[in-house]
Amino acid sequence: MKRISTFLLFTLFGLNIFAHDKTYTEIEELYGQAIVSVNIAKKDGTAYSGTGFIVNENGIIATAGHVIEDALIINLTFKNGVISKEAKVIAKSAQETVDLALLQIPNENLPCVIFGDSDRVKAGQDIAVIGNPRRLQNTITNGLISQLRLVAPGIIWQQISAPISPNSSGSPVFNKEGQVIGIAVSSLKGEENQNLNFAIPSNYLQDLMRQNHIPFIIEDNSAEELSYLDKAKNYILKAWRILKQKSAALFD
Repeated sequence: MKRISTFLLFTLFGLNIFAHDKTYTEIEELYGQAIVSVNIAKKDGTAYSGTGFIVNENGIIATAGHVIEDALIINLTFKNGVISKEAKVIAKSAQETVDLALLQIPNENLPCVIFGDSDRVKAGQDIAVIGNPRRLQNTITNGLISQLRLVAPGIIWQQISAPISPNSSGSPVFNKEGQVIGIAVSSLKGEENQNLNFAIPSNYLQDLMRQNHIPFIIEDNSAEELSYLDKAKNYILKAWRILKQKSAALFD
């Protein structure tokens, strides 16, 4: 009986976590452990660093495709300072305007992000970005979806006002519910340009993961076809993952 009561309480707790808009502090606390620094040793002997985020608990990391160009060796640095074993590139978008890549490390039970539906994104929405600008690990910034831009036939980018600095390419863009809706990839540079930054919609990343048979979690409980039971299952699954993350943090 005690187990059932605890489970029900936790289920309600999980419902509460995912049923309301989150503060920037809550977003960082929930998903900050899933943000990594992507460290590159290039074939020409130079080094580079970008940002990535864990999209599947079995060691799958997403980043911007240009971050890993000409890479000889890749590893990751986690928020707690732990450095991973060598990461392998397992997928890269074939389209130049869909600047995305997937990496894998030999780890399991990692904290991961939750996706939203980027097709529902509209100009004016609040966002938060967690990245590693100038290698300052887990820096969180905020802003808006400034506009949606057609950059190639059938390809939309999100123009965002959240500050993006070097080494932030590959950072996840979160909506106010804490769902990843984009991946920061570029900025318009220039002395008079201010916060003219761009992100690739997360649905393109979901497509890349589907093509490579990689599961992910998406929260789209606004869909009419989703039953209350399915919604409850989604909440319970995500609450369970949060519990595992927070339990693991107790023993760091």
